[in-house]
Amino acid sequence: MAEMKRDAELGNRQAIKDQVNKIGRDVDKGFEKQQERSENNNDYWDAYNCVLSDRQFYNGTSQLFLPFIHDAIEARKTRYVNQLFPSNQRYVEVITENGDHPHAQMSLLEHYVRREGLRSRVVRPLLINGDLEGQYSVYVSWRERKRNVTSKALMPVEVEGLPSPSEFQDPVEEMHDEEILESGPTVEVIADNDLLVLPATADTIDDALDKGGSVTVVRRWSKGMIKAKKAAGEITNEMAESLEKEMGSKEREERNNTSKQLASAAGIKIDGGNSTATIYEIWAKLKVNGERRLCRIYWAGEGRVLSVKLCPYWCDKVPVISAAVEKVAGVFKGRPPVSDVLDLQILANDTINEGADTAHFSAMPIIMTDPARNPRVESMVLGPAAIWKTSPQDTSFAQFPELWRSAFERASELRQQIFQTLSVNPSMIPGSVGGKQKRNQAEIANEQQVDILQTADAVLIIEEDILSPMLQRFAEYDHQFRDDKMIVRSFGEIGRQVVMEEIEPQQMNRRYEYRWFGVEASRNAAQNQQQIAAMNVLRGIPPQFYQGYRLDLAPAIVPMVENVFGPRVGPLVFKEIAEISVDPMTENSMLEHGFEVQTHPGDDDMQHMQAHMMLVQQGDPHGTARKHLMLHQQQAQAKAQAQQAQMQGPPQGAPGAPGMQGTAPGAVPQGPQHQGPPGMIAPDQMARAGGIVMPRKM
Repeated sequence: MAEMKRDAELGNRQAIKDQVNKIGRDVDKGFEKQQERSENNNDYWDAYNCVLSDRQFYNGTSQLFLPFIHDAIEARKTRYVNQLFPSNQRYVEVITENGDHPHAQMSLLEHYVRREGLRSRVVRPLLINGDLEGQYSVYVSWRERKRNVTSKALMPVEVEGLPSPSEFQDPVEEMHDEEILESGPTVEVIADNDLLVLPATADTIDDALDKGGSVTVVRRWSKGMIKAKKAAGEITNEMAESLEKEMGSKEREERNNTSKQLASAAGIKIDGGNSTATIYEIWAKLKVNGERRLCRIYWAGEGRVLSVKLCPYWCDKVPVISAAVEKVAGVFKGRPPVSDVLDLQILANDTINEGADTAHFSAMPIIMTDPARNPRVESMVLGPAAIWKTSPQDTSFAQFPELWRSAFERASELRQQIFQTLSVNPSMIPGSVGGKQKRNQAEIANEQQVDILQTADAVLIIEEDILSPMLQRFAEYDHQFRDDKMIVRSFGEIGRQVVMEEIEPQQMNRRYEYRWFGVEASRNAAQNQQQIAAMNVLRGIPPQFYQGYRLDLAPAIVPMVENVFGPRVGPLVFKEIAEISVDPMTENSMLEHGFEVQTHPGDDDMQHMQAHMMLVQQGDPHGTARKHLMLHQQQAQAKAQAQQAQMQGPPQGAPGAPGMQGTAPGAVPQGPQHQGPPGMIAPDQMARAGGIVMPRKM
């Protein structure tokens, strides 16, 4: 059987149309069933955007909104983003079958991460969507753009009678137009209202497809987008023309549009009506030529099949990556964390508005007078130096209760409860003092440890279920679409200086495993201190206790230096020496001609001395061979002394060595007490691996 092309149009087959229309009807019903979830998502977005909704009970003059949910989500977003993207800018880890580290592959994926702006344009809004909608969803595809750039070049001018090019004539600038193709992976954050996975009880997207279900993303196309899709051959010409005339279905256009709601919150008005067409992009397995194949379907309603094609990606995977923030057994989508505190936010708004409406009453005094004994009530006007013609015994003043103070106190209690439910501590809020009651050192340390553990658990979902599969798609798309070489910034081997590296098109002849490494690099603030303690322990163990092994601390020191100083300064602080040894016979040739040759730590001194001794015996007219031979003898003696010192172990009293006064073997030496730099985490508040540890009693 001939292999079917992935770009072949299948929508003109009647059997395919029948399957697509049946799936489309199921998708339409699926969106109707999740209508209540979509309406709740709109309420959560209103709470984040500080928009009063019709769920408020109090309807008074004041229209205030306390941004408690907004502040909590912003604090969570900042904490999670910093955990996912450490300062050393090393985000990708690639492992191969043979155990080596393909640094070119790592540099390529990190180049795509930086160029796509994954931190600012994808992960930040993705975290907000997860807290408000309960689902992390992205759409990973490949983008190609063409640009016509103009450049100028200096061209020589030929003059008759003079050699060409002429040295006496100034060159002339010429303009050149060139078409440049920019390509690379692109990531789109999908709103929960625009995503439907059937059946709803599937655990993953692959599980839904295996059960005969589908994955649907709602698309809203303008007329320009329809023309672009028609020109690219993604939809048929006949259906494109019909779609341009109708421009969407009013029935589906009335459904919740998260993009339109967010634009309205940003002060941008999007015209309604039929300005856009609502399209279902459906991914499902259809029976094609007797076998079930993954297909991409564009469906605009009953009987309107815009296009049906096989999955355009060689990996044959749905480009949608989705995971629940809080997984619920037996359901694909999860519960939004904000759903537990929305009622508290509504109560806080009602409380503060009630207090605001009573504030102006308490600002003015209440005057009580007897109209029978005070006929000049109309002349009692509040004003500077006013004269009231009445008896003081007949007139008294009263003060309206300051109810707004109690309203603020009740709202503050609600704020604390909202932050507690969303796992937001005072240290995550800028300018927060953590309440009126001063906490002791143990409470602060315990709070920081709980925050570290909670953050590590929360970002683990994004790392394993979103970012790591996203890196895998980047590599698969690069293998399929990129044919030319690419120059990217490469960190090279560990500890080397940043260089520009040329990456050949990938050949997927090896099995790679891609993992997001940002969380591992910044998971525990005490990791560097623990590594120092462990290295001191290793230095204090004599070599005879680990026979068959060799102690090499360089791989542990290098990441520690990079985490402290960053990827740019770290390689300059701790440099790698390339151990490249020169052949002794080559050195003899250079010494024989009088060149000064330096020794190298990687040289085999005994082998080199034997070869150079032959040159000395044959005659050394320049004396360079004797000098070089002496250098080898000194280097061999220094290596022997270093090896002997290592066999004996560190001297008594050395840091981390046995015998140091007041220090246990392998412990971290206690230096003089001094005040650290501003912002330093105190040792008593530093988290340790393995659980919550209470601080020392001072």
